[in-house]
Amino acid sequence: MALAAMALALSGCASRVELPVKDTQLGLRVQSSAIAPGNGGELVAASALQPGDILLTSVATINSFGIRLGTFSPVSHAVLYLGDGRIAEAVGSGVRARSLDEVIAEEQMVVAFRAPGIDAEHVERLRSWALSQVGTRYNTVGVLLDAPFVLNRRVCELPLIPSAVSNFCVSGMAMVQLGGSRNDQFFCSQFVLEAYKQAGLPITAADPRWVSPADLLHMREGDVPSIPATQPLRYVGHLKYNPPPIITADGATTR
Repeated sequence: MALAAMALALSGCASRVELPVKDTQLGLRVQSSAIAPGNGGELVAASALQPGDILLTSVATINSFGIRLGTFSPVSHAVLYLGDGRIAEAVGSGVRARSLDEVIAEEQMVVAFRAPGIDAEHVERLRSWALSQVGTRYNTVGVLLDAPFVLNRRVCELPLIPSAVSNFCVSGMAMVQLGGSRNDQFFCSQFVLEAYKQAGLPITAADPRWVSPADLLHMREGDVPSIPATQPLRYVGHLKYNPPPIITADGATTR
């Protein structure tokens, strides 16, 4: 058990202790990033999307790799699907709207999730607010502050720490470390969460400035989130998936 706890601590995974009930034993669930076609996932067409779906992506760039490495996650960017083949997102140049086809063409992986309970009224509010923010500046300070926060909060997520204690620890650390982050400028996941908040269907009670794309990934059904969701997100499918390269013994890469 000690070795297992040490391994989990080093991996930076959130965990949850499940108390025994009738005919079951004490269990320990850990956060999982494993989701891919053939491994609990499936490839879907863009026609499977609905307005309001959240797309999590990764691309073959140094910035994307750095974000994924720092957050122990296969995703580095969050996008909001508006419907009619259009998306809205917060990038370095600011909030913008563009076509879904461009996103799929550029990214290595695009995976879609859906918030339970979303209806036509939520979608209209979400779309209206998102488009009203086009041109808003990128929250560069927020991203810079979020990077050490993501690493430091791993202490709060060590195995066997009760969920209530872990949540209190994360909240306290966020208030101290992210106090200087702006809420009138947005980085990608902050923008997605603020859109849902403005639509009257918040995905989490946590401040959007605390949440990374990796956190959104782990808010899905069946996983263990670091920051709890009001309701777990439902997996829709992968619009695109390129498996990561395999490094061979001689240093070459293959797929």
